[in-house]
Amino acid sequence: MANFKEWPSFLMVFLFAHFAQYCCNRIDDDGCDYSGNSKHRCVPKVNYRHKEKEVLDQILGPGSYDARIRPSGVNGTDGPTIVHINLFVRSIMTISDNKMATLPALCLSTCWYGPSAELMITKCLDKWSSGQTFCGEYSVQLTFREQWMDERLKFNDYNGKMKYLTLTEASRVWMPDLFFSNEKEGHFHNIIMPNVYIRIFPNGLVLYSIRISLTLSCPMNLKLYPLDRQTCSLRMVSYGWTTDDLVFLWKEGDPVQVVKNLHLPRFTLEKFLTDYCNSKTNTGEYSCLKVDLLFKREFSYYLIQIYIPCCMLVIVSWVSFWLDQSAVPARVSLGVTTLLTMATQTSGINASLPPVSYTKAIDVWTGVCLTFVFGALLEFALVNYASRSDTHRDDMSKKCDLERTASMDVGDYEDGPNSFNMVRSNSTVSIDRARRTRFVRSASFTFQLFHSYIVIRF
Repeated sequence: MANFKEWPSFLMVFLFAHFAQYCCNRIDDDGCDYSGNSKHRCVPKVNYRHKEKEVLDQILGPGSYDARIRPSGVNGTDGPTIVHINLFVRSIMTISDNKMATLPALCLSTCWYGPSAELMITKCLDKWSSGQTFCGEYSVQLTFREQWMDERLKFNDYNGKMKYLTLTEASRVWMPDLFFSNEKEGHFHNIIMPNVYIRIFPNGLVLYSIRISLTLSCPMNLKLYPLDRQTCSLRMVSYGWTTDDLVFLWKEGDPVQVVKNLHLPRFTLEKFLTDYCNSKTNTGEYSCLKVDLLFKREFSYYLIQIYIPCCMLVIVSWVSFWLDQSAVPARVSLGVTTLLTMATQTSGINASLPPVSYTKAIDVWTGVCLTFVFGALLEFALVNYASRSDTHRDDMSKKCDLERTASMDVGDYEDGPNSFNMVRSNSTVSIDRARRTRFVRSASFTFQLFHSYIVIRF
């Protein structure tokens, strides 16, 4: 003890500090934390990532789970498995109205779902044969989610420490056999890793989420083109499980969500509607969900590219009414040029659209404009014919006057022939003026009707 008192003071301070730290926060080799009150029991630290592996091996082991067997119904009954579905539309890339399907079978999937499949197929084929509709397409990228309850996948959450388990292999659990009935093309996203996951919650709830891109068929009616609205559907159907085994339901709340900054070049998404479309076939009744997307075509593009140029061509064709009737080359070249330009404009419009058997709104517009331009050229032909007829009559009258003057006294021939010739020469001018007034009034009336139609219709 005497030697202890003689130790240097700094060494005593050093030993005392390290001894206090060791006593206050001592971690044993077995992972126990002895900090604080020494009366507390040793609480080992748990690595829950390691526990996740144990839980997955336990609930998905070969002897405990079979992915071939569907989950039970509500409250463990033998009823159908209920699958709730919701969608998040990330983008709509294109809406094509100039690609007609070569076979009506490509559009049958959008028509046949109903109480009687045979009747619906007949109606669809009748529509196709009558030319009332054709099959366009649109491309969409979305996040697709499914939720269902599988009580076989319940597990201990360790007092809330383990909120859910995450899987990336969908084949390890039972999956609904859903497919998109009006799909033409589709693919999953695998950059950088596959964009898919499965979450298993402690109560047995399973959430499946995947990002996919689809090209879907969309029957369109172009009678009001380009003032039309189109309804494109997205249909999801069970392939093999009937409604006795599997039922699809829309998720409560917002089953369909659309990204806020959705931008479409030629259309506007006005609204969307969710509905059910269960189908009955000779093999049973199958659950079906659909969402209808209502698109309105943007008119500004067509106003600039079609309507304003057509109006300008019609107005240019009216310039010939103010040209002199004797300026034949100018009036002919102006009329023929505007007529050919209008015909080229019409053919270009029809080339960008599929051939349909009915008359479209744009056909009426271009037809009226083409009629005005052709009428202006026809008016010049009538004026030229009337002018030549007047000239011929004038020549004949002059010849007759000369013959009469030879047999008459000079005093008997006054101002009669000159007045007659003036009336004849003014007849073609009056025709020009009359046509000028009638064309302008007719065009004004037509534009007023068209404007009233737009206001009333839209």
